[in-house]
Amino acid sequence: MRMGQNRTDFGRRWLTLCLAALMGLGAVPVTGILQAYAYNEWITTTKVPTGKTGKQMTISFRLKNKSGEDAEFAVRFSDDGVDIGDEDEDDLKYGHTFPFEVTDSTFESWKTVGKIKSGEDKAVSISGRVRRDLQDGYYTVPIEIGVKDDYGEWGQCAYEDVRVWISRSSGSGDEEDDDANKTYDFVLGEGQSTPDGTYPNVMNFAINLRNNSPANVYNVKASITLDADTEKFPFEINDVNYDRMFEKIAVDETVPLNYSFAIREDAYSGYYPIAMKIFYSDSSTGEELKTFETSFYVRIHNKDKEDERGEFNENDRTRARIIVDSFTTDPETIIAGDSFDLVIKIKNASTSITASNLLFSIESEKVSDSVVFTTESGSSSVALNSLPPGGTSELRYRLKSRPGVDQRSYALTVKTTFDSPEYKNAKEDLVVEVPVHQVARLSTGTFEVMPDSITVGSESNVMFGINNTGKIMLYNVTASFEADSVQAVESYVGNIKPGETGNVDCMVMGVAPTEDDGKVKVTISYEDENGDVFTEEKELMLFVAEDMSGMEDMEVWNPEDEMPEEKAGFLSGFLEKHQQNLLPAALAVIVVLTSVIVVMLVKHRKAKAELDADEDEEE
Repeated sequence: MRMGQNRTDFGRRWLTLCLAALMGLGAVPVTGILQAYAYNEWITTTKVPTGKTGKQMTISFRLKNKSGEDAEFAVRFSDDGVDIGDEDEDDLKYGHTFPFEVTDSTFESWKTVGKIKSGEDKAVSISGRVRRDLQDGYYTVPIEIGVKDDYGEWGQCAYEDVRVWISRSSGSGDEEDDDANKTYDFVLGEGQSTPDGTYPNVMNFAINLRNNSPANVYNVKASITLDADTEKFPFEINDVNYDRMFEKIAVDETVPLNYSFAIREDAYSGYYPIAMKIFYSDSSTGEELKTFETSFYVRIHNKDKEDERGEFNENDRTRARIIVDSFTTDPETIIAGDSFDLVIKIKNASTSITASNLLFSIESEKVSDSVVFTTESGSSSVALNSLPPGGTSELRYRLKSRPGVDQRSYALTVKTTFDSPEYKNAKEDLVVEVPVHQVARLSTGTFEVMPDSITVGSESNVMFGINNTGKIMLYNVTASFEADSVQAVESYVGNIKPGETGNVDCMVMGVAPTEDDGKVKVTISYEDENGDVFTEEKELMLFVAEDMSGMEDMEVWNPEDEMPEEKAGFLSGFLEKHQQNLLPAALAVIVVLTSVIVVMLVKHRKAKAELDADEDEEE
């Protein structure tokens, strides 16, 4: 009882909404609701639908939601006021009759339109077979508009009449229906190569779907048929479904079906048919879905299937032979951490066998579980359609080297898969050795100069360390010293391993007084493994003064020279420094002077005595 009451309330509510939609047109008598709806333009057509007697006819129109609320709609032929009995000749002539053949479901089956928002419209079509006994003329087709209630059932909201034109068929009575002669067809992968993938890489591809039908199709769903059996479906099933939906595909229109699959680890190499079902409708309402089944192929590269008979010997079949003819890098010298272009020249060394469906994938050597070379741009795989006997082709990759690796050559493997007429899925591993260089780096410790000031002719001891901070050996390391004030000298250190230190310890002699800021240039030179010489320059401070040792003798032999009072300090220091030498010298001077005085006194007395003797003789 409650359910019946709810449905009655629902019908009343929609009746009220429909009445409200008519308020803009003026007052309408309640007794003429259905007739009033016919002028409310729920249904509009751009042209008068036409049909032929005995043929299937489709009436296309646009249904507008004028109820004021969003709702789900459906349509069907209405039997209100329709005479489906034996009409007289005048009724048939002037169109006062229902123009379609009547079956048990003609006035019972609703055709779902779908949800329409308030104030919006949607394209709808409804079909029926035209009666064969009609004459040329216009006929009225009553269409009932239904809305879904809260219980999922359809209730009448309104109806409108659609005017159609019917003409008699000119053919025989057994002429087939035009729509029935339509053959719907779809084409997959037209003009495309077979999708190709290699385990463990993710396989991304798109299959083109073309509507090869003579008419548009609607509500299209392209659905891949999944299978848990690896032999039937080689991909991991990660998604719930892989359906691709399209509201409409026009005649000859092509749409892409994009997929991304991970290849199963246990999938064998080979070609796999992928089954697909295409669901579609030949009308925009989506009713009467039809199914079209088709398939496409994918190719998988993983592992070969073992021959269960145990009789297979791959050496019994001939195949092409793919080799690396040469390779170059740009730049020629690859510094660790830098990017470079690798160009590999591939050659089919066979003289008579063509290679086809070639796939080249690069794989780098690893150091401490990390690859030395990585792909900086583009794909790590390159495909070629074919390579004739003796033919060559270039593979180009943009790579980047790992910065922290040692200086040496590293292997880069080109994994090759190809077909020959007698040998499918042949495999070759082509290896090239790519040298990676490191930049030499060194640093010096603190310069120890003892003493840091010398005189001409004397020496100073210079010591410091040379640290190898790079990744390569430094060979024949030497340190040389050069300045105007010192004698050029070179100290040999030897070889210094990465992370170790070589020590410099040498004597530097002064040859001239320093006339500049006292800087001495230190040049550190070393060789790399190829014998190329590199240098780095440093500086240290060392002052050279004039030798003053000759001034000491001059001071000893000029004791009577008066020294200025301001020099007293120097004289006092000079005497204190040389007092041990001055005493014997002073004694020697005294002895000499005493001897001289004695001799002079003796000579003086002798001369006086002789003078006195001569005076006495004169007297």
